[in-house]
Amino acid sequence: MFANTNNPAHLRNPGDDSLPLSSIKAPRASQPRFDPTLFSPTNSKYPKVSPNLWRLLFFVFLHLSQAFRCLRKLIQNSHLEIQHQRSWRIEFGSMAAGTFSIMAGHAGAMLQARQLGNELFVGIHSDESILENKGPTVMTLEERISAVDACRWVTQSVPYAPYVTSLPWISHYGCKYVVHGDDITSDSSGEDCYRFVKAAGRFKVVKRTPSISTTDLVGRMLLCTRTHFIKSLTTLLAGEEGSGTQAERAREGGAMTERMKLYASDETGLHPGASIWFWNASIEAREDDTAEEKGVFSSLSQGAQPKPGQRVVYVDGGFDLFSSGHIEFLRQVLKAEEVVGKNEGWYSEEAVQERVGKGADYGPAFVVAGVHDDEVINHWKGVNYPIMNIYERGLCYVNSVIFGAPFTPTRAYLTSTPWGTPDAVYHGPTSFMPLTYDPYTAPKAMGIYKEIGKHDFAGVNAEQIVQRILKSRDMYEERQRVKGVKGIGEEAQKRREKMEDEQRLKEQKTTA
Repeated sequence: MFANTNNPAHLRNPGDDSLPLSSIKAPRASQPRFDPTLFSPTNSKYPKVSPNLWRLLFFVFLHLSQAFRCLRKLIQNSHLEIQHQRSWRIEFGSMAAGTFSIMAGHAGAMLQARQLGNELFVGIHSDESILENKGPTVMTLEERISAVDACRWVTQSVPYAPYVTSLPWISHYGCKYVVHGDDITSDSSGEDCYRFVKAAGRFKVVKRTPSISTTDLVGRMLLCTRTHFIKSLTTLLAGEEGSGTQAERAREGGAMTERMKLYASDETGLHPGASIWFWNASIEAREDDTAEEKGVFSSLSQGAQPKPGQRVVYVDGGFDLFSSGHIEFLRQVLKAEEVVGKNEGWYSEEAVQERVGKGADYGPAFVVAGVHDDEVINHWKGVNYPIMNIYERGLCYVNSVIFGAPFTPTRAYLTSTPWGTPDAVYHGPTSFMPLTYDPYTAPKAMGIYKEIGKHDFAGVNAEQIVQRILKSRDMYEERQRVKGVKGIGEEAQKRREKMEDEQRLKEQKTTA
């Protein structure tokens, strides 16, 4: 990933690794020659002062002017250097290894890179270069571009970034530094992909997100494990769930809480952004439609709140292996709300000027995402879904998140949210969840239900991503072996096949 600057010093030709024009020292102007007759006592322009005094005053003025010029140049150069240090680019080499489902690890690197500067560019490798140097890709280039462009910390994506980062490439984008995670990235020859920028002193390292990586997630898909499930996110963050001693659980819970707050930061990565809420209710109220409860809302982080005139929009789902399918759905929701706003005069010159006059312009929708528990998703989908647990499925693409949201948004739930009854409840194409009833009868009856139709990435969901992995099992097992991960073996493969067969039978019985 990289970060951009508007500094004219960076506007130079690709491949030109010389100093920017504004930093080249200008030729020193020739000093004016001293004319003794100018200060002669016979010169009527000046009072009759001693020639020696005039000479002294002249040389004092000359040296003071030179000193001021030097001082001004020093200030300009210092300002230029500060601008360099605040402008970062990050090339995210390992991004292409996964989806932006695998966003939990990649988003952490992007967030840290964004915190280093005022803009962030993300380089995305082509499918072909990844296959040659690393192995098969899970998501296509188009899907990965969609995921990167949607991240609030990213200024711009740069597709087809070279797998081995060169100085001319980053200079072309006005890049002073390249930022990457603390893992080793090598090309097909086994050489460091960042050797050139490291040699030039233009490489920075950020920490990887603990306990989550593309390798971990692929392993869960291949091994069909459920050990990543979280029973209760609130008790885990409080140090009451998990392995280790009470003190270790408390430390880990505290660290996870701080990471959640960081992931909820605004586009600068430095200030509060999205607000984080939990909803606590019985498993019956969370899992299906057998109980209707208001539940209890509790806040972890008070970030953004709806601004004057904004419509509160609610969406919900598992958002497992957060992919281009989810991202496009959210984008379509915003487009639909823009149409509503346009019809209501949101974009009129008068309305825009009024918002700008009060600080800054903003969009017409405040999007709230309800995220279902691991237990709820597994109740409906079985096998070892969700592949990502509820902590890893927190979104950095919306204005607010409600963890533990019910599978069925009832009237009692919708009317009790911290923002009151939402103006709209959106739902997208569902082919992943085997529904036995309509979970959206309440918002339909309330007249706030809206549906997003088919779109280009409608078929991209967790199940399809897992199938992509399984179809290329041999290649992914080799990739895991290279990374030091034990292969799945026949036993694990048969276990997944058995669990999938059991889930299919269950779905057939419930829909019969």
